[in-house]
Amino acid sequence: MKKIIFIFFVSFLLIKVNAQNSISGSITDETHQPLVGVSIYIPDMHKGCVSDQKGNYELTNLPNGKIKIQFSYIGYAGHIETIELKGEKIILNIVLKATAIEAEGIVVSGGYNSTQHENAVKIDLLKLNHAQIKNSPNFMEIITEIPGVDMISKGSGVSKPVIRGLSMNDILVLNNGVRIENYQYSANHPLGIDNNGIERIEIIKGPASVVYGSDAIGGVINFIKEKPAPIGNLIGDYNLQLFSNSLGVSQNIGVKGASKNFFGGFRFGHKSHADYRQGKGDYVPNSRFNEMTFNINTGYTGKIGTLKLYYDYFKQNLGMSVAAVEPLITERNRKNKIWYQDLEHQLLSSQNSLYLGKFNWEINAAYQKALRKLQTTLEVPFVEMNLKTITYESKLRLPSNKKSTYIIGFQGMWQTNKNLNNRASQFLPDAEINNIGCFAMAQYSFLQKITLQGGLRFDFYKTNTYALGIKGTSSYHAPTDKTFANLNGSLGATFKLNQKILFRTNVAKGYRVPNISELTSIGIHGNRYEIGNKNLSPENSWESDFSMHYHSTHLSFDIAGFYNHINHYIFITPTGDTTAQGLHIFQYRQADAYLFGGEAGLHYHPKPAKWLHLQTTFSAVIGKQKKGDYLPFIPAHKWKTEIRAEKEKLGFMHNAYVSLSNQTALAQNNIAADESPTKAYTLFDIGTGAEIKIKNQKLSFKLSINNLLDTKYIDHLSTLKEVNYFNPGRNITFSLRIPFCVWKEN
Repeated sequence: MKKIIFIFFVSFLLIKVNAQNSISGSITDETHQPLVGVSIYIPDMHKGCVSDQKGNYELTNLPNGKIKIQFSYIGYAGHIETIELKGEKIILNIVLKATAIEAEGIVVSGGYNSTQHENAVKIDLLKLNHAQIKNSPNFMEIITEIPGVDMISKGSGVSKPVIRGLSMNDILVLNNGVRIENYQYSANHPLGIDNNGIERIEIIKGPASVVYGSDAIGGVINFIKEKPAPIGNLIGDYNLQLFSNSLGVSQNIGVKGASKNFFGGFRFGHKSHADYRQGKGDYVPNSRFNEMTFNINTGYTGKIGTLKLYYDYFKQNLGMSVAAVEPLITERNRKNKIWYQDLEHQLLSSQNSLYLGKFNWEINAAYQKALRKLQTTLEVPFVEMNLKTITYESKLRLPSNKKSTYIIGFQGMWQTNKNLNNRASQFLPDAEINNIGCFAMAQYSFLQKITLQGGLRFDFYKTNTYALGIKGTSSYHAPTDKTFANLNGSLGATFKLNQKILFRTNVAKGYRVPNISELTSIGIHGNRYEIGNKNLSPENSWESDFSMHYHSTHLSFDIAGFYNHINHYIFITPTGDTTAQGLHIFQYRQADAYLFGGEAGLHYHPKPAKWLHLQTTFSAVIGKQKKGDYLPFIPAHKWKTEIRAEKEKLGFMHNAYVSLSNQTALAQNNIAADESPTKAYTLFDIGTGAEIKIKNQKLSFKLSINNLLDTKYIDHLSTLKEVNYFNPGRNITFSLRIPFCVWKEN
């Protein structure tokens, strides 16, 4: 073994990592005028710069191998180049074309660093642009702008994503590529991630088990952190948001900098919201919530590779609007006193990429700790649990060229759940979980039109829980020892008919193992009594989807359809019995099921009216058990439209805009056993904003009114429906962003 390690490191040192690679050039528009401030970025290396006053740029100290470099500038189509570096200085001059509609971007969530159009799996990209993202106390509401994506909400503080009708543990949530583990098994538990420091969100619709293993059976949501500052800059920004409906305030400040080889930054944020007000009604008692976040990162990028280290701290106090709290809350407030979730989540992650000649080796590891307390009217927590998780990943990109990518690797997770301080409720037992999976993936393009993509993965998963309670009593948790193994795969293709029309198809097998709540839970959870099922089998799904994309300078159109068949779909349903205290008893069960539906979207920018944007989307999904019963938490069919007028310069304002949008949810009468029908509703929002410059200081502001008509409605996926509370009414919001420069290299 020692000889092998010695040979490895000697080989590593002999690789020509000292090759003097550099990329430089000029960036102009179609009239050959230089473009100033164009962002040039290499996602693989976490490295970038901006073009100078003459439109020139330069990136040095680059490794050998294949890289993708992205050029982006507001008002122009993004440009992506794939370059193979071999120890040379490359001159790359770029001409950007003016466009009103953004084209594709580079995405990383599909396992490859590829463009959206190269990937056979449909990946939607949502950039958190200050001027275009909706202001909302609920961060999850932002991603519902993507057709086919919805949310289960319990007021403004607690929400869970839904992708094509699947939710909870069927959706994998990533924080910058790291799976979030913080008791995601319940609709009452929050997502556990904040928008502070997030630059974009990548969303995979459909199984992604080949890349991520269990829990990615329904899709993936990856919250990508902001990129480092351009080389030679130390910059920052301050952000403020005010909300009338919840008397809320949200603010954060961040600073980041980068030198030739090193980069780093930090961000601090705080949110505070009082009980929100229903449409045409009173406030919802105990819907208040408070959050505090802190993020810090540092890294190195050079010829040997890129090394990154992140630490995220997230503290939440979330009020619970349950039946027991109604007589106890007598006035509107923002302070959490009784019946609230006291949550703390810490995540330390290391993400590294080494360039070994024609090989690229990614080595990632993360440690996270989730502390969950439930405070009721007792002096001590009613529930207190601690979940510790270690995840690790190794991916080796094999030698390839511009047309091909080959990857092999493995991923693993080790996790423990502990009940602390012998609290009154121990809903879940102490447990230990181990998972390891190995995979191989390939992507190949030919004829300049067709890209094939496929992969295989094998997983081994072991869940071990320990006895809890007194044997023979109703609250006794018997020990369990479950072992699962699964083989998954996917195969897909993209076909570029021409520069404007793209077709995409994919067939994928996904899986999810039952979690410890589904296997072993016993006790009161929210407003009901839940019982696990130790005989549950893993879910296995086969999904096929087909989509078409059209893109021109003034028009883009997308349409997609899917069919997802799931064997052993896991769900919780009422048994028909009640406890001695009158609580309804629910138990986890499973049945074969299927979901089908699709999405469509149109973005039109009339050529004669360059200032006008028209957008509309439609999404629909139906989920049923094989025997005919409908599945729970299936969103209503929804139609969304927006009219937006923009002006690059309007008096002393820049990039000014005004928008009017509406959302119509159709009636949802296809309901599960424990659900009730939901009426249709229509909401209207308006907004305006701009950038202004005071001397040398820029700032941007936005004013919007959500639910303009103060409509009284209930969304089908609101869990407050069961306690007869409506969704939020009219909400006037104001946001301010102030970027600043601390230091800039001459």
